[in-house]
Amino acid sequence: MEFEYSPRCNELREKLLKFMDEHIYPNEHAYKNEVDSNGKDKGNRWIPTKIIEELKPKAREQGLWNLFLPKSTRAPEGLSNTDYAPLCEIMGRIPWAPEVFNCSAPDTGNMETIERYGSEENKREWLEPLLRGEIRSAFAMTEPDVASSDATNVETRIERAGNDYVINGHKWWISGAGDPRCKIFILMGKTDPTAARHSQQSMILVPADTKGVTIKRPLPVFGYDDAPHGHCEILFENVRVPASNILLGEGRGFEIAQGRLGPGRIHHCMRAIGTAERALELMCRRLNSRTAFGKKISEQGVWRERIAESRILIDSARLLTLKAAYMMDTVGNKYAKSEIAMIKVLAPNMAQKIIDWAIQAHGGGGVSDDFPLAQLWAHNRTLRIADGPDEVHRNAIAKLELARYMSITGEELELPVTRS
Repeated sequence: MEFEYSPRCNELREKLLKFMDEHIYPNEHAYKNEVDSNGKDKGNRWIPTKIIEELKPKAREQGLWNLFLPKSTRAPEGLSNTDYAPLCEIMGRIPWAPEVFNCSAPDTGNMETIERYGSEENKREWLEPLLRGEIRSAFAMTEPDVASSDATNVETRIERAGNDYVINGHKWWISGAGDPRCKIFILMGKTDPTAARHSQQSMILVPADTKGVTIKRPLPVFGYDDAPHGHCEILFENVRVPASNILLGEGRGFEIAQGRLGPGRIHHCMRAIGTAERALELMCRRLNSRTAFGKKISEQGVWRERIAESRILIDSARLLTLKAAYMMDTVGNKYAKSEIAMIKVLAPNMAQKIIDWAIQAHGGGGVSDDFPLAQLWAHNRTLRIADGPDEVHRNAIAKLELARYMSITGEELELPVTRS
């Protein structure tokens, strides 16, 4: 495995670091103020921000656009997972930054899904405007009435009716659904509850403006509504869409989920590493600027222990993430499933610990809105649940490890598709 970034990756990395310094960090507070002022002055926090819309063309002009999607003729700028990793990490230092480069979740996973599993008609209608950054999307899988960490529990029904499918179900924590630019859902539901356990589910494209789609409410995370992105509870009541909107065909939903969630998970981990780097930077700057008991706080032993531990944790997580990315590029997602599961546990937990230490270093300021740490903590904490809780991934890792020492006649291991 090569640990050197490719020349193209290094070139883009330098451009991205410069772009972040010139356009993203200086607008960090302005972004928050714009969202808040939209709510105060216009009575609507769910308005796309001018800041991001003005920065998108600049990013595209510099070739910092759609970097996440490898091997697509529609996005020739897309990188391998290994080359994308350090760039995604940089974007992850600011929660809203990935959207500027059209590299934000859940759009990245949805675009990859439509590219890999959609028809040419699906791609023309939905993938192309997503790649241009003209619309946004959401992934409707999680449900309030079942343990969605096991996707086979999903109860939403997708039933054939002539040339259409009719959808009935209740979803929640549907990220991005609050954005008025969200025009398409990829929905997972059951087409045949009597089929084999992993052949019951299907995925289908549902235009957001279809009759019967009702957004009940946005769901705040630790008090943050994440407007204008949001995470919503949605009802699908007799929602009728063309049969051509089904992806791959009936009973293929579990297969699609396996393909979609692998890249989505590794992108989350890349961004979590960037979040941890930002928290460590803020921690060190704060400790160097404060004096207590006659010396800088950074000179006190407990904080040096924490700084050292932070660096060890970040670099360890980065190396495992790069290994997972390398395996995805060389042997495929299926054979990288153990590494993907490991980083999905390691990276969010690592970042959470470092953000918590950074909050402690800032004292009362750390839990306020004067610094980004409280929001980073809330955002990162959800990653231990989203795209599969820690417990499910640990179980999958253990099964794979046990299989190495199992007799040929041992049980066949079944790894669950999970989201939240």
